[in-house]
Amino acid sequence: MSLYNKNILDRFKLDGKIALVTGAAQGIGKALAIALAQAGAAAVGLLDLESETLRHTEKELNAHFSSTQILALVADVSNADQVNQAISQFASKFGRLDIACNNAGIVFSGIEDKYASENASVEQWKKTLDVDLTGVFICCQAEAKWMLPQHYGKIINTASMSAHIVNHPQKQAAYNAAKAGVVQLTRTLGAEWADRGVHVNCISPGYINTPITNTPALKSVMDYWIRLTPANRLGEVEDLQGPVVFLASDASSFMFGGEIIPDGGFTLW
Repeated sequence: MSLYNKNILDRFKLDGKIALVTGAAQGIGKALAIALAQAGAAAVGLLDLESETLRHTEKELNAHFSSTQILALVADVSNADQVNQAISQFASKFGRLDIACNNAGIVFSGIEDKYASENASVEQWKKTLDVDLTGVFICCQAEAKWMLPQHYGKIINTASMSAHIVNHPQKQAAYNAAKAGVVQLTRTLGAEWADRGVHVNCISPGYINTPITNTPALKSVMDYWIRLTPANRLGEVEDLQGPVVFLASDASSFMFGGEIIPDGGFTLW
């Protein structure tokens, strides 16, 4: 094929694609949904727990994107029945599912003694893994039921640089373990499903300015994080839009089980 036949920028377009994002009511998930719509997706499903925030985001995005159908989907990602029902309902409406960003997550993290591993409850450990790791598997499995038969799909999981480091001074053992699991799950599914046209990749962000990082338990250490980041700032949700559009598009057609780490250089030191 001639290198001149297709403009490289065309390979980043998502024209006509059917996409969904979990944890899409706010923060990173909302930014990813906006990016997919801006790149040309025909429909974007916003999957999250029922809330006024989810409904507001649905209304806001519909007002901004007249050529993209924005639909709120209600499900707890740790509940397989709810996830399968929501994804099936969405994909059935359009006859397919092309792109899925599995972004929903929670974190139990802080510098107080209650967050230390010797004090953290088993219930909190289980809840974190149920959402942050098992939830990703449940979503991948539900999405694959549509993507594998059509021999095409782009799944992008949100992991974290915490898969590769031990964050400090805050304690967050369950989150770190879950996100390491997401990276390895991504690699595993990327290998298993590659020959059937389904790409599974992940992003592993550093410290991003979102409602999760702006909790009272973590605000006190933000300046410390910034000092340890070569870019000398927290990331913004916009910093994750480009990597996700790349992984959702034909520009990443030779990536399977890969990982992009937009962390401001944090893991370099």
